[in-house]
Amino acid sequence: MNIMVDSSDELRVAERSFSSRLLIGTGKYRDFEETAAAAEASGADIVTVAVRRVNISNPGEPVLMDYLDPSRFTYLPNTAGCFTAEDAVRTLRLAREVGGWDLVKLEVLWDHATLYPNMLETLTGAEILIKEGFKVMVYCSDDPVMAKRLEDIGVHAIMPLGAPIGSGLGIQNKVGIRLIVEQSSVPVLVDAGVGTASDASEAMELGCDGVLMNTAIAEAKNPVQMAVAMRYAVKAGRNAYLAGRMQRKLYADPSSPLSGLI
Repeated sequence: MNIMVDSSDELRVAERSFSSRLLIGTGKYRDFEETAAAAEASGADIVTVAVRRVNISNPGEPVLMDYLDPSRFTYLPNTAGCFTAEDAVRTLRLAREVGGWDLVKLEVLWDHATLYPNMLETLTGAEILIKEGFKVMVYCSDDPVMAKRLEDIGVHAIMPLGAPIGSGLGIQNKVGIRLIVEQSSVPVLVDAGVGTASDASEAMELGCDGVLMNTAIAEAKNPVQMAVAMRYAVKAGRNAYLAGRMQRKLYADPSSPLSGLI
């Protein structure tokens, strides 16, 4: 019996396979050196890049690709900082022009205070991008109805928030996340709100296909060490989900039989 999930249980998104189910962001680190060290320690295959905030093309300034080898990591351009579908679509068109990327992460925000997704604008942006041939992973609310609408449009992955971006509060709506997982035929990844390893493991135990995080690693006292913790938390949670947890019981159930005691 094979009990190792690493080699045979890959994350598949848009007909591509990835050995790691942990995705990490590249913002908020002290410098590119720390970003690279944390990325390597995490074991992640996919790193997100905020196209509007990170230099990816100007050779006169430090370029992220000099530190995170594009042949080692899959870059996932995202639309962080966009508040309309129009801005988000324009940003991802630019990303495709600059880097040739068509696997992208769409996020359209509602306001600056909560950074919650504006789902009406998100739906509009997703429809446009899919028609233009993008493979779209979507940051969204933890609402099963909206998640189903996104899947019906044709998105390649659904990414409900666990809690507000950068909050570290952990998963606040386990019922909503679980319902999204159960109804979805595309990958579901918790995006935002993870604070520590137990949060990442919980997301995987709910049946999510992966977890995306940035602040939880970048703002830890030791980002590289936290990256290692997250790496193994995601694996542990996935193993626990596949194993199937024991049934919850109202009363004690002894590990050893009570009959036949001396």
